[in-house]
Amino acid sequence: MNKTSSASRRIIIVSNRLPFTVSKSDGQLAFTDSVGGLATGLRSYLLSACGLSNGGIDYIWVGWPGSTVTDELKETVKSRSLIEHHSFPVFLSEEEVNKFYHGFCNKTLWPLFHYFPSHAEYNQEYWSHYIDVNKAFCDSLADLIKEDDIVWIHDYHLMMLPQMLRERFPSLSIGFFLHIPFPNFELFRLLPQHWRRELLKGLLGADLIGFHTFDYMQDFLRCVLRILGHESSMGRLLIGERLVQVETFPMGIDFKKFNDGAANVEVQNERIELKKPLGEIKIVLSIDRLDYSKGILNRLLGFETFLMTNPQWREKVTLLVILVPSRIGVDHYEAMKKNIEELVGNINGKFGTTGWTPIIYQYKALPFSTVVAMYTMSQVALITPLRDGMNLIAKEYVASRKDQMGVLILSEMAGAAKELGESIIINPNNREEIAESLKEALEMPEDEQRRRNQIMQQRLKRYDVHRWAKDFLGELAGIRQTDEVFFGKLLDPNTMLNLIERYNNAKKRLLLLDYDGTLIGFSKRPLQAKPSEELRRMLYDLCEDSLNDIVIISGRKKDNLEEWFGSLPISMIAEHGAWIKHPNADWTMIKHLLNDWKPKLIPLFEMYSDRVPGSFIEEKEYSIAWHYRMADHEHARLAAQELTDDLIAFTANIDVQVLQGSKVVEIRNGGVNKGTASLHLLAKSEYDFILAIGDDWTDEDMFSVLPADAFSFHVGPNRSHARFVVRNPREVIHLLKDLSTPIPFYNAILPLNVRDDNLA
Repeated sequence: MNKTSSASRRIIIVSNRLPFTVSKSDGQLAFTDSVGGLATGLRSYLLSACGLSNGGIDYIWVGWPGSTVTDELKETVKSRSLIEHHSFPVFLSEEEVNKFYHGFCNKTLWPLFHYFPSHAEYNQEYWSHYIDVNKAFCDSLADLIKEDDIVWIHDYHLMMLPQMLRERFPSLSIGFFLHIPFPNFELFRLLPQHWRRELLKGLLGADLIGFHTFDYMQDFLRCVLRILGHESSMGRLLIGERLVQVETFPMGIDFKKFNDGAANVEVQNERIELKKPLGEIKIVLSIDRLDYSKGILNRLLGFETFLMTNPQWREKVTLLVILVPSRIGVDHYEAMKKNIEELVGNINGKFGTTGWTPIIYQYKALPFSTVVAMYTMSQVALITPLRDGMNLIAKEYVASRKDQMGVLILSEMAGAAKELGESIIINPNNREEIAESLKEALEMPEDEQRRRNQIMQQRLKRYDVHRWAKDFLGELAGIRQTDEVFFGKLLDPNTMLNLIERYNNAKKRLLLLDYDGTLIGFSKRPLQAKPSEELRRMLYDLCEDSLNDIVIISGRKKDNLEEWFGSLPISMIAEHGAWIKHPNADWTMIKHLLNDWKPKLIPLFEMYSDRVPGSFIEEKEYSIAWHYRMADHEHARLAAQELTDDLIAFTANIDVQVLQGSKVVEIRNGGVNKGTASLHLLAKSEYDFILAIGDDWTDEDMFSVLPADAFSFHVGPNRSHARFVVRNPREVIHLLKDLSTPIPFYNAILPLNVRDDNLA
């Protein structure tokens, strides 16, 4: 690997295709820019963020140039690509393109990941070429990579590349983003066992793996767990000696480009020309690539149903269908194109008149100005994919409406539906639902159209393609810092021996144990996280030693703790320190508290619970918690921040504290925390051995008040005041078992993650 200083750090973008196509015409090489999708979005970000106006080459884009290049032209293409486009081509033969791209990518991965398993082919030769092409990309990158480069790999064509690069360059910063859906486990397992394992291992070579939605991220993590056995904590996976972060980053568009484009003179003139033959007829726009995942037949059938059930709209509305060529030569696509054209002809023949054509159909790619002109002249956009990673067309339509008019009808199966909730969301498999949504859209009052579009435009403006790329790269840069903190605190064999020796020689011991996320993993609902008999038995064994004071210190209600642990001779602290109970004693309050503020705040919590499906409220005696573990991640995360801001503003003159925990926002009395509760315990007795274990920032109050020689442990790879780190609740149980039962010497010195459960 070549070395460079951090001052000249570059971004290396890697995708199947370069943002241009190389062709030869009349003996001359031509470089034609690609339009739409990743190419347009990323090019916009790179031009604004990488300082090219100063002449510096801060990025290199690596990919296939879109055509087969003869040997005598390869060096010329390389030179021009680098100088003119800051790109480096990976040359592929026709056979590689056919069996890698048209084969494994588009006949296996594409249909399976878009929930069309009947279209998927499982061809060993395709798989072999997929591996070979990923290796070809790796070999090309090996000639380019410098020590401090950031490599950002894109999409399903290159899922093996992260691990291939990791094997060659262990310290390289690698990110991967998937632009299509990730299937659930039952679909993903349709791949042959070896293929599915290798694809997951390939992706896990990255430091950061990004998806458009929380659902895709969760499907990926479930596949990793069930196929490879790796557990995750808040999207983090421990793979050998590396942390891998899995996150959601819903891709945005260049909002300004589309919003400003509506006022462009060329666009306005084109809009006038396009509208002339249509007169006062309202336009429903359908624009998409030719692909079975886009639901184009469904929207045609829905429009037919609309005309059947709403005769008053005949001769007043036209469906403008723009079909962009895609994957020409693939059997499924050719057959679908034929079916679409036949259905368009049938509908026009059934309903058309001499002065009105119900459906205007065009099969061609369009330039930017024409697309924006069509966006701005259409009263309705009908976007009905049967499954889509994001669908940027829906976002482009909303962004282009500078007048804030027009209605978007959007399939709930598109990733964009999570962000564009003010559009009319429909199930694309129901033609009656499509028909009803068309009637609603065409008859929607103008003030309602403006209200919806204003909200969506503000959202798209805030989270545009620049923010998307910046967030991803910022998260990628921060992962290495987390690595250093995390692995620097792992319990090594010498420290483990010291801990056991200190424990065995102690005269009085205090063990402070958080519950959720520490002794047990998180559950969707709090009451589902009941302790197992194994956990209760282990705690009982620790209590058997008269030198031990065992304390469960939790944010849970006292009733929950009493039900689960009341029969054990342990102490319990509930609601983060509001209540305390010692063995054979009643619950008492550590300090006098008031809860007269609760009725004033519950309506605010209820409002957010209603706004975020899947979230719910947990009311405790001296606190209120809003849980959103089962809600859509992106929606809930924004709502959690809004709720936190509202609570802080509303309670400025009240002695309460607002906390953000793991998928929960909680408000409680001020001055009540695990730190004050721990000090209360420390004042009762002198301890020469203290062990404290917790997993979130509410436990930081506890860690911060402990003596310097206490053994404090944070569960999971987050920053903490704790002296040491364990990876997950399973390792916590291993650690406590080592203390509660006599163990062989060789088990005590083994790292926690490599022990056999039968030995611990």
